[in-house]
Amino acid sequence: MLTHPTHDRLLALGLTGIASALEEQRRSTVFDDLSFEERLGLLVDREAAERDAKKLASRLKFAALRQDASADLQGFGISTFAHPAALTAVSWRILPMALGSRGMRTC
Repeated sequence: MLTHPTHDRLLALGLTGIASALEEQRRSTVFDDLSFEERLGLLVDREAAERDAKKLASRLKFAALRQDASADLQGFGISTFAHPAALTAVSWRILPMALGSRGMRTC
């Protein structure tokens, strides 16, 4: 099998995941004991994983999420907010539930 034309063709077809996984399989002896179907399955899995990662990165970039708000809501705390007015309506609804679950009294 001619490696360079195959690799170049995979890249031209937009199959970068398969191309990189194929190069890894060629360099490593770990894959020698696997059948053709198993190796092909690994190549397809790599391509699918890379496409999913690209889709997720694109969606996160398009969503333009604010890092401060998402990090603060995960902990149910208010320590990172500079001012109480910065709390969103969702935060005001979540805060009493979070404080109640920690055994704290709410007003």
